[in-house]
Amino acid sequence: MSDEEQRQGERDFEEQLRELLAEDAYTIRPSPAPYPAIRRQGLVERRRRVAAAGAALVTLAAMPVGAYALGGGGRGGSTATNPTPSASATRAPSPTPSATPSGPARPGTARQLFDGITFEQAAVGLENCLAYDAGGLQASGDPGRGTADDYRILLAMRSTGDSNAPGDGMFVVAVQEKSADRTSLMCRINDGQTEGISGFSDDTGLIEDEGPVYVNPNAGKLYQQSVIDRGNWKLPFRWGVVGMVKPSVAEVTVSYGGSSSEAALDDGFFVASGELNQQVTVAPHIKGYDVGGKLVYDSDGDKYYQRTLP
Repeated sequence: MSDEEQRQGERDFEEQLRELLAEDAYTIRPSPAPYPAIRRQGLVERRRRVAAAGAALVTLAAMPVGAYALGGGGRGGSTATNPTPSASATRAPSPTPSATPSGPARPGTARQLFDGITFEQAAVGLENCLAYDAGGLQASGDPGRGTADDYRILLAMRSTGDSNAPGDGMFVVAVQEKSADRTSLMCRINDGQTEGISGFSDDTGLIEDEGPVYVNPNAGKLYQQSVIDRGNWKLPFRWGVVGMVKPSVAEVTVSYGGSSSEAALDDGFFVASGELNQQVTVAPHIKGYDVGGKLVYDSDGDKYYQRTLP
């Protein structure tokens, strides 16, 4: 191999690594009590660059083809929904949840559980995630993300495996009703084991030009596969989108790669899912309407929404 070919290979690897970090830029741990102005500025920058200002990246997991992904399971926000922690990770093994869930609340509609996943299965999955999270925080004394009783299930659907997270599993998304910022928790479970946890807060109202529909960038894990597989996603692919809506929004529709879905509205949240049967490069297209059918939000005009996939 010539020197030029070697340098080109190094550049290609660096580019792939940057893309992978962009994919996992959803890994954030916001301050538990940020100053409003600082948090607002951080949110603007995060949405513009789909990156987290001041992120705390705490877990290093081995990746295929020589690449690495950064993820975290700390309180307040993180994501390791794709990588499985390596043997060198410091997180303790996931405790086995009890057979009976602690008791999260049911989703507001029947259209938020997909692929035959029952509420009971989603509740056990949530308990598994919380137990996994608590197991990794015992030494630090961090109280973790609470108990299942604090949450309401928002979404449960199958998780399609990719090169970064082999094997199909299940995604569970739940909102912590008793927290001031309505923190949502998203986790991936494969073969009964939690593989990653991501947390994100209700940031609506913190930015002056925020629209009536807010798609939290952390939820992108639900509708995209690893950048390693760009152009060669495993199909069919179950995708999902979750976010927040203002009271003025009466309907939300989502279209993605030829599939479309009318979202379920659940107490300030919207939840949509569908099945993708073709390769895509553009993120889901989201529209919101008021009670009179007037278009009040279009993600194509949202400067904070990343319309192309990493």
